[in-house]
Amino acid sequence: MKRVTILGATGSVGTSTLDLIERAPDAFKVVALTANRDVAGLAAAAKRTGAELAVVADEDCLPALREALAGSGVAAAGGDQAVADAARMEADVVMGAIVGCAGLAPVMAAVEQGRTVILANKEPLVSAGEVVLDAARAHGATLLPADSEHNAIFQCFDFDRPERIRRIILTASGGPFRDRDLDYMRSVTPDQAVAHPNWSMGAKISVDSATMMNKGLELIEAARLFPVPHDRIEIILHRQSVIHSLVDYVDGSVLAQLGPPDMRTPIAYCLGWPDRIDTPMEPLDLVSIGRLDFAPPDPARFPALILCRNALDAGGAKPAILNAANEVAVAAFLARRIGFLEIAAIVGDTLDRYDPPAPATLDAVLAVDAEARRIADERVKDCVA
Repeated sequence: MKRVTILGATGSVGTSTLDLIERAPDAFKVVALTANRDVAGLAAAAKRTGAELAVVADEDCLPALREALAGSGVAAAGGDQAVADAARMEADVVMGAIVGCAGLAPVMAAVEQGRTVILANKEPLVSAGEVVLDAARAHGATLLPADSEHNAIFQCFDFDRPERIRRIILTASGGPFRDRDLDYMRSVTPDQAVAHPNWSMGAKISVDSATMMNKGLELIEAARLFPVPHDRIEIILHRQSVIHSLVDYVDGSVLAQLGPPDMRTPIAYCLGWPDRIDTPMEPLDLVSIGRLDFAPPDPARFPALILCRNALDAGGAKPAILNAANEVAVAAFLARRIGFLEIAAIVGDTLDRYDPPAPATLDAVLAVDAEARRIADERVKDCVA
């Protein structure tokens, strides 16, 4: 029986993870669950799974959590430190699914305990890639990617002979605006941006998919996870989201991982690794799908792709700055304070304005993140004014 902690248990990835765990109660034991403010969802999940501990990041919600868990036998705690402490608890697997830079410290806490950490949030590898990877090597932690694209590559990648790999090809659905022109995209609303044609995701990641920033961030993650040169990682549009990514070998063989557009498949691979576990997904019906389409992405309509590749090539603090500025800009767009096309513009402007030394510690990464957010927020205020 695997002992599992889920950081971010009430989000889309967290609930998908819980769905799989609850289908196999003899295979998994829940140690700790965390959430930001969703007391009702957290308490219900903790009681259903018999978790040892439930933690709410917003300490103001702790009294409500204690009341909701009264008599259940589940311990309650609150605050950022309590979330990190939950990540340190004895567990076989820690799912890191906290959205945003709030997920950095808890993931690092699990890494420093030498855990098997499933990475479902992008910030550990985008903002603090070298810091996290160095810590994983030092403490013997195992990092498993839950993003469908990186999980697909992980399944196809020959780590014993990486020199035999010619290219990594990341697939992208293109989001809801893949067939729209810039004039249309200028006036899109948050409701339109979060209406992803293939995937069911949270608002922030759905907007990132619409701008294709998500795919650019995945480019940076892939460069951290897989030992191939940056210029050998390509991005193509694949509107059906059936092929999740491909690995091209020097002999001309291309290995691809296919599956339904459902996050439970890559999550199940990580939970079962190095074995595989059953999921509720129906067998892939290729006859029904009928066709698989591919196209190059348009950098003129999706400048986030260029920003991300430039940040990757520049290295140092640039990926952390890019990620922080994007979080600020996406939040402003969702609050209807800026337009859709201003998201990438604000990120680019923040990258131009801020060029600190490369951060060597988690605290340094967080300091870069904070300053980048301040600069990006000033740019948002300029747009609103």
